[in-house]
Amino acid sequence: MNPLFSKLHHVCIVVHDIDITQTYYESIGIAPWVAYPPLADYKELDVPSREGFMAMQYRICNMPNVQLQLCQPDHNPSPQRLHLNAKGEGVFHLGFEVPDAEAAEAAAGIPIKMKGRREKRTGFSYYDTAERAGVVLLTRATDEPSS
Repeated sequence: MNPLFSKLHHVCIVVHDIDITQTYYESIGIAPWVAYPPLADYKELDVPSREGFMAMQYRICNMPNVQLQLCQPDHNPSPQRLHLNAKGEGVFHLGFEVPDAEAAEAAAGIPIKMKGRREKRTGFSYYDTAERAGVVLLTRATDEPSS
C-alpha cells in the first residue's frame, strides 16, 4: 500500500446548494457542520482560477472516523464547478492526511491538478487521478513539516 494514501482524512462532496444539503444531513443525524477556515490562508496557490477557488463555500462535519466536506462552487471556472456541471452532485475527491505536503507531492509520482500552501508549508495537493481512479485523490498536511 502506498503510505501517501493510507490515512483517509475526508470525503468531499460537491453540491448545488450547501444550505439545503447541510439541512438534509442534519435531518438524518449527521452533524454538527462548521464553515471551513478561510481559504485566504493559502498564500501560495496553483489553481485554474483563483477567483473560483476563493469563492467556493466549504462546510465540514468531523465524524469519529472521517471528515465529511460539502463544497459549493460559484459560477467561476474551477475543477469543482466543471465536475458539478458535467456529473452533478457527488464525491469530488478523497483527502488523505500526510505529515509533509511537499514530500508527499514529490513521492506520489502523479501529475498535480492543483495545490495550495499556507505560510508554514501546510496545505494540499490535488492529483490528476479522476480518469483512472474514478475520483480525484488529494494529500493534505495539517501540521507543520518536521525539520
